[in-house]
Formats: sequence, C-alpha cells, structure tokens
Amino acid sequence: MINNDIYYVGVNDHQIDLFEGQYIVPNGMAYNSYVIMDEKIAVMDSVDEHFKDEWLANTQKVLDGKTPDYLVVSHMEPDHSGSIDAFVKKYPDTEVVATAMAFNMLRQFFGYDCAHKLTVKEKDTLSLGKHVLTFLTAPMVHWPEVMVTYDEYSKTLFSADAFGKFGALDIQEEWACEARRYYFGIVGKYGMQVQGLLKKVSTYDIKTICPLHGPVLDENLNYYLSLYNTWSTYEAESKGVMIACASVYGHTMKAAELLKNKLEEMGCEKVVLCDLAREDMAEAVEDAFRYDRLVLSSVTYNADIFPFMKEFINHLTERNIQKKKIAFMENGSWAPVANKVMKSMFEKCKDITYLEHNVTVLSALNDKNMADIEKLAEELMK
Repeated sequence: MINNDIYYVGVNDHQIDLFEGQYIVPNGMAYNSYVIMDEKIAVMDSVDEHFKDEWLANTQKVLDGKTPDYLVVSHMEPDHSGSIDAFVKKYPDTEVVATAMAFNMLRQFFGYDCAHKLTVKEKDTLSLGKHVLTFLTAPMVHWPEVMVTYDEYSKTLFSADAFGKFGALDIQEEWACEARRYYFGIVGKYGMQVQGLLKKVSTYDIKTICPLHGPVLDENLNYYLSLYNTWSTYEAESKGVMIACASVYGHTMKAAELLKNKLEEMGCEKVVLCDLAREDMAEAVEDAFRYDRLVLSSVTYNADIFPFMKEFINHLTERNIQKKKIAFMENGSWAPVANKVMKSMFEKCKDITYLEHNVTVLSALNDKNMADIEKLAEELMK
C-alpha cells in the first residue's frame, strides 16, 4: 500500500538477464503498477506479458471483487504494456485512458482498437471521486507517447519511466547507482525533454513519486529531483577523473594505470579506471557522465581505434555528452592515429574542453611517456 487508497500491484522479474537486450541486470527488474481505489477505480499501467498472471492476481486481490473503471496507460513499451490485452479481456468494460499516439501504438502491438477508450491530452483531468488525475505529456522521456499523471488528492506523481532504476524491489540496494546507469543508458539522450518535464511538474506539490521501475519515492524528494536536473543538464555530478582504456597486450593499460597512480598521488578527488573490454559498458557510460574529466586511452587498431573504445565513444556521443574536459592517450607501434580518431568522434559535441598534454606511446612506455603522463596529470589537476 502506497497510502490509504493507492496500492502497489507490480511484479519482480528475476528471469531477465539483459534489460532491453543490452543492459546487465544482476538484481533483476521491477515492473510497477498501481491501483487507486475511489468512487471510481483506476489501474495505473500494466506489466511485462510474462508476468500477466501474477499481475492480474495482485490486481484482483486489491479490487476484492470490484471492477476497475479505468486502465491508465502512460507508456507503451512492452515491459509496461505487454499485459494490456489480457487485462481488457478480463475486464472488457473497463475504459482505457491514453494519449492518441499511445492508442496508435496499441493497435500496432495488439492488432485491434479498444472497445472503450478515453483519449487524453495535456492537462486533461479525470475525477475518480476524491482523487483527481491530471495528465501531462512527456514526449521522448523516453518514447514519444509518454504521459505522466499527477493525483491532486494524494499529491502523487505517477512518473512513467522517469525516476526509474534497474533492480527488483525485493533486493535492497542504494538508489543512485542503478538509477544513474538506467538514466544515462536509456533516457540520457533526451536531456532537453527531461528538463521540459521537470519544469512542468515543478508547478505541482509532489509528496510521492511512483515510477514504473524501482521503488516508490516518498522521502527527500529534492535529492531525486536535483539528481535528475544535474543529469539532464549534462553537468558533472562529481569531481573526478574517469579513465577509459582499450588495450590489447597491456602496454596501453600500463599507461592508464600510471596516470591513475599519479592522479591519486596528487590528491585527485576520485579516479576511476575502466577496462572497456572486460567491464560493463553501461557502467562505463555512467561514470563518463558522472565525473567532470575524462581520459580516453586506446591502442591504434587497423588504422583506427580498438572496437571497444569506438563502441564506448559512440555511446557517449549518441547520448549528447557535453560539458567535459577530455584528454587522449594512444599507443601504436608504427602509425599511431588513435588520438586523432578519438578526438574527431567528438567534433559535433557541445562544450568540450580538450586538454593540451595528450600522450603517445610507441609500443611500450619509456621515460618520455612517463614525463608526458605526469604533465597530463598536472593539467588534469588544475
């Protein structure tokens, strides 16, 4: 129970290994759904199709023999819309509430139109009795049909995928790490649209946030709102240096490790070194956005850069990385070009400051390289 008459009826998924087919989720996922019990009853979203029976059982228990009046659909991504078909077959007289674009997607997914539907647009309201729902469109957070719902009576924001995180709800873990990885992996490209949503909801008195993934947030909301503001404006969340390395035989990694050691000796606030070939790419992307300075260290490979580094930079530029200080380190035995290639990949990015002391290693570290790395460390510490 969220409060006296809002109930949680979502499910935990520990069967999944890769969310969206790409994000490692060792602690599973939660697909959240809620029921508002009033003179009229509203079910807020469905869940992944694989859990439809569990969700319908959870919902039926809360309904206690009653029939829901509305199913509010905030987002048509299959992890939330997959059980709509089962729901409308079980409750054929229930009215489905969604945006016009969501109803178009519903027809695409299920091949039919709803017999009973209510199409809503920006700031439309729906009275359940005490609870009055206001619908706010949130295009591209992170699909175009998304809307969020504000309940005036309980001061609850049903936030769709905003403020979500990886991880099932029966696992206790710190919120920010997996929320950050979720945000930059899935929503990160749409910072401007997230800013638009934050401005909309800032005019409402919000006491509780009910997302479609992760825990209900009902304490210290300024903390979560502040993080979302930082992430969506592409400001660095923390002072520190993230070193991303793509090495073949270890010499490029030795250069990166030397830089890390130098920075730590100089008292750098935080230094994170990531082996892109072996560590979770989503974790690497998260850290690149989190810290204010970024060093990219790659071997030259086929007159280009190592594939893991190319993939990493593509993830960063796709998500509009900006407001960073970036330096480069390269290795090559006969024609090192990695620094040039890596820098060219950021040419369309905004507000990037490139450091002067980049490093070129010819096969293995020598005294000159060590001196260059010390100069780079000094520049990173300015």
